[in-house]
Amino acid sequence: MSQSAREEILAKLKAAPKAKPAGRPSMPPLTELSWDPDQLIANFMANLTAQTGVVHRVKDEIDAKAKLAEIAAEEGLTTVIVSTDAVVAPLNLTEWGKEKGIKVLTAKDYTDRDAYKDAVFMEAQAGITGVDYAIAESGTIGLIHDKDQPRLVSVAPITHIAILPVERLRPTYERVTDIVFADKSNLPSQFTFTTGPSMTGDIQGGQFKGMHGPRKLIIILMG
Repeated sequence: MSQSAREEILAKLKAAPKAKPAGRPSMPPLTELSWDPDQLIANFMANLTAQTGVVHRVKDEIDAKAKLAEIAAEEGLTTVIVSTDAVVAPLNLTEWGKEKGIKVLTAKDYTDRDAYKDAVFMEAQAGITGVDYAIAESGTIGLIHDKDQPRLVSVAPITHIAILPVERLRPTYERVTDIVFADKSNLPSQFTFTTGPSMTGDIQGGQFKGMHGPRKLIIILMG
């Protein structure tokens, strides 16, 4: 190609109108955002059950403690460790345990870290916690971890029993993260999303429960 022909082609390319970048299509409206309270509950229960979680509905705190007693009897629980978060603390499970013949531990009972780890991994047959938020679109629970919601209580024992006030249900993940991370000056050190019992797949796709966390997840949906 001669120099003049090359320059002519380059000149035409430079003079050609620049193509406008294609705009991203707008997001379709999420039907989940229009769910009413009954739909939030129904979808949360259906999605969690699909992940082999168990959901019990109760009316109030009195019924929640009665359901806990039923679960303890069915599961053969004699020792549990409980969080002291805003959902669980009002239930006064230490006194409940004395009435039901169940040993109730809390993280605050231990000043020695090794003794605490032995309690959650070796002694407690179940961990009982509250739930900060739950997600209807996937049947997921979310826990904000702090001194009253120690992470090991929900992940170390073989069974996790979580008490979820119905008003803490949200339709989507985004609705939860918008709340949790709204205040950038006061972010939680840890936030855990859990969908069903802990499950791990091997190289052939076989599923194992309880390999890296609770084998059972039982939700008490309160309210």
